[in-house]
Amino acid sequence: MPSPKKPPTTIPRRQLGRHLRDMRLEAGMSIANAARLIERGTGTLQRLEKGEAGRIRMLDIQALCHVYETTDKLDGLLELAKVAASNDGEGLWWDEFSASIRKDFELYVSLEAAATKLSVYRPDIIMGLFQSPSYARALDKRFYPDFSDTQLDELMTVRVNRQRIITRRRNPVQVELVLDELVLRRLVDSPRTMIGQLYNLADLPANVTIRLLPFTAGYPLGVAPGPFIILEFERVTGEKPTVFVESYRGNMYYDKPAAIEQYREAFDRLAAASLSTADSKQALRRTAREYEQ
Repeated sequence: MPSPKKPPTTIPRRQLGRHLRDMRLEAGMSIANAARLIERGTGTLQRLEKGEAGRIRMLDIQALCHVYETTDKLDGLLELAKVAASNDGEGLWWDEFSASIRKDFELYVSLEAAATKLSVYRPDIIMGLFQSPSYARALDKRFYPDFSDTQLDELMTVRVNRQRIITRRRNPVQVELVLDELVLRRLVDSPRTMIGQLYNLADLPANVTIRLLPFTAGYPLGVAPGPFIILEFERVTGEKPTVFVESYRGNMYYDKPAAIEQYREAFDRLAAASLSTADSKQALRRTAREYEQ
């Protein structure tokens, strides 16, 4: 008989598990004793600490905080547990749209949701995190020509949910965005769509720093590196910085220090060759006005 399939681990689940494991170790308690005190099996607590629990029970989190005498951390852990939980079949928000999200993109969505900083270089297109509805819809219709209006609506909902990390009031993600001038000039759908998209970029909140790499900058790296995103996380989570490289056929992830350093240096050089944030926003609005003519 095949062994039961483990539920997919996610960053929030692993974060929660690390916090619980650290609290247990600080309390000087074995996993067997802790499990016995909260009347759960050793294997259940072990899976919870590894981020592999099929179901996360809020009562278990509360009981563990009392056992470890860390009730001061309870509110924060419960908030994290709610994000990580799959109580009564309810998982992370993107689980609801698993049929609409490409399987090779699900990992990126979970990383993006947990990141504290994104460094984004896009020489080709405006990424979904910053796409206006009409811009996104026009691209989706071409990429998924057989999708119904309902399926296209689901894709839009996924983008809206993703974009909340930028607009949320508490701890919005910090973003450094470098766009190539080509992105402004390549027409998507219609001039009207481009007008709305460019003004949308120019009016992004203060936690998003946008810079435009003009045609006159040439190739600052001597090569065309292609699009990439550097994702960074709070150090206390233990998650490594990760570089995400998306391509037409599949995605790649790099987390080795040498690769991270290479991409950080590349991003810094691209940003240094770009216009200032103020000049970039002026260029966005100026190009939008050109589409209005």
